[in-house]
Amino acid sequence: MSTSSQFVSRRSFAKLAVGVAAAAGMGSLGACSARGGTASPDAPLRIMAINHVWSLAIKRRLGEFEDRIGRKVSMALLTADQLASSYNVKLNASATDVDIMMVRALQEQLVFSHNGWLADLTDRVEGDQAYGWSDFQKAPREASITAGKVLSVPVVTERPALYYRKDLVEDLGGPPRTLNDLMEMSLGLTDRGKGFYGYVGRGQRNGAVSQWSSFLYSFGGDFVVDGKSAIATPEALAAYKFYGKLLKQAGPPGATNMSLEQSLPVFAQGKAAFFIDADAVYSNFLDPKVSTLGKTVGFAPFPAGPAGARPHNIPSWSLGINQFSLLRDDAWEFIRWASSPGMAAELQADGIPGARQSAWSDPKTLASFPPELAEAMRLNAERGVGHDRPSVLQVGRARDIIGRPLVAGILGNPVDSTARDADAEFADFLVRDNRHRES
Repeated sequence: MSTSSQFVSRRSFAKLAVGVAAAAGMGSLGACSARGGTASPDAPLRIMAINHVWSLAIKRRLGEFEDRIGRKVSMALLTADQLASSYNVKLNASATDVDIMMVRALQEQLVFSHNGWLADLTDRVEGDQAYGWSDFQKAPREASITAGKVLSVPVVTERPALYYRKDLVEDLGGPPRTLNDLMEMSLGLTDRGKGFYGYVGRGQRNGAVSQWSSFLYSFGGDFVVDGKSAIATPEALAAYKFYGKLLKQAGPPGATNMSLEQSLPVFAQGKAAFFIDADAVYSNFLDPKVSTLGKTVGFAPFPAGPAGARPHNIPSWSLGINQFSLLRDDAWEFIRWASSPGMAAELQADGIPGARQSAWSDPKTLASFPPELAEAMRLNAERGVGHDRPSVLQVGRARDIIGRPLVAGILGNPVDSTARDADAEFADFLVRDNRHRES
């Protein structure tokens, strides 16, 4: 997959939450079938999904599932804008012509839950011993629960990976194992006169928050503690200052304008020693069409901070059932099949990381990944925290607030005062966000 197409499939879907959040306050937007009655025996089971490698892999196997339930399955693979628009129209109209929805548990699920758009799967996942809900890794499993209800099942997971230049760390004892090592090596390898940087990563205000989260956790902090803002705690301040120094002193110019799309090519073209971002993008560095690294690229677990190595381990994509579906039993059978232990192992062996511990414990499922990366992914999954952003209705707005001290640190501006202001704004935001949840 090319760099640009991979970015489209992973990143542009961020627009969805904005469209869905806007839709929450809007009336019916189109002529969809309203809920009521029973489904025709000939009605297909309808799935709406983002155009993603997981979706493509499942679509190739749909014949097997159709034979199982005796019903045709229609699977629409949509762009981000198309998916956002379709959810907007159909869910506001209580439409029955979509049964299964591919969603992000950490982005739009809270909004969907608030609006009553997702069916409660708790009894189904917990009441089926053969399904093995407890086999799902703890962090992704807990992220699937909103207000005490299981509203989605994780099918694709993601963690940060430390990408590094093997040729540059051979004389340094290998890749950094701690964040202090990362800072020291990055500063030492930076040569701005030659356009070479020790570290490159996301620095854009909103886009950087999810990757910075692993730094925050590894310093012992979190976004919210006991329902209150925690972004001005000593731990959060230390994480802000560390990340700011790393990018200001060892990163490329213009770092505050960089999200994944801008930072990844810097590393791929051999202009940086270290890069931390999603393990899902690793293939970019092995593709000679977009990368000059070749065999010099290495993969390592997230480095340990004062609180240890605490990377995020999130369900990047999950499956939910439309509350208005007339085929909820068949929809559950699809989810049960598509996220079964056997399917999770089969897809992970093809390079699509899932959420089941049984798959991660089987070396055969990791054979398609570079060995160093497979081990890094396994360790990061074991240590992982199940969120990379706060659990709020207005995720984009929260990230903007949290990202402000990040930008201040990168620019060399005072972090403490900026964080205090952001903390006050975030605290007020949380109060208002909670009121909206309760309304």
